[in-house]
Amino acid sequence: MKDVTHYDPQNPPDPEGWLSLDEAEQIDLALQYHRRARVRLPNARLHAMMHVVVENQVALRDELPVRRTLDRLQAEGLDRHDAVHAVGSVLAKHMYDLMKGGLPSDDPHVAYWAELDQLTAEGWRRAR
Repeated sequence: MKDVTHYDPQNPPDPEGWLSLDEAEQIDLALQYHRRARVRLPNARLHAMMHVVVENQVALRDELPVRRTLDRLQAEGLDRHDAVHAVGSVLAKHMYDLMKGGLPSDDPHVAYWAELDQLTAEGWRRAR
């Protein structure tokens, strides 16, 4: 396990090292990256939190389809940071839908996985 002291969304963090951090540390690392990169955001903390959720899902490897989706989006031409944003946009929409409509009677993640399966680099670029 590598010690994770920096975050750069262009390079995947070591899964074990990343998951060994608590959520506050992960968020702080994502915030630090965006500050260093001088990225101005309307809500930097929320943006960092979305990075963290996506990175946590990627770190679970094949337990979830997120890493596979990220790899596919990169193969379609997105850089890793944009691929994280693309997955994060699907995640944000899914969370909004759950808050608005409530939990479905079946697995609430099925819709998220289906949307990730349909996500393409070209579609994400058009929707931006």
